[in-house]
Amino acid sequence: MPRDYSRLVDLIAGGATRAERMRRFVDVAWERLSNTGVSWLGFYIHEGGDELILHACRDKPACSPIGLHGACGAVFKSGTPLVVRDVRELGDNYVACDPRDLSEVVIPCLENGIAWGVLDLDSFDVGAFDDSDVEGLTLLLQHAGLTDSSH
Repeated sequence: MPRDYSRLVDLIAGGATRAERMRRFVDVAWERLSNTGVSWLGFYIHEGGDELILHACRDKPACSPIGLHGACGAVFKSGTPLVVRDVRELGDNYVACDPRDLSEVVIPCLENGIAWGVLDLDSFDVGAFDDSDVEGLTLLLQHAGLTDSSH
């Protein structure tokens, strides 16, 4: 299902601290995307070591901490977005927080080209995300001040 991210650009910005910007981002994005096949969205942050810690998220609990072996860890380490058409194809490299989730998109959050965390969106549908989601979510992250504009 195509998502119109451009309609969120003016709503997504705001917040003095990174934590406030992440909270605003997930609240606005959830309200506008939850009826488009998105089952969950949130930020995982690297606070050191070999794991990512869940921060702002909607609308159900998720695993935390998670190792760097899954999709979120791969995106964090590479600094490159990832669209997972079918999470079952990842085998042991998939961190299953909700067994109903079948696809995901993960976008790195960069500061001066270095990842500090990732934005993760899940769906109960196979093939729910594509390159247009990567482009739209990256644009929103830039407008929210949560990733470099050069990404």
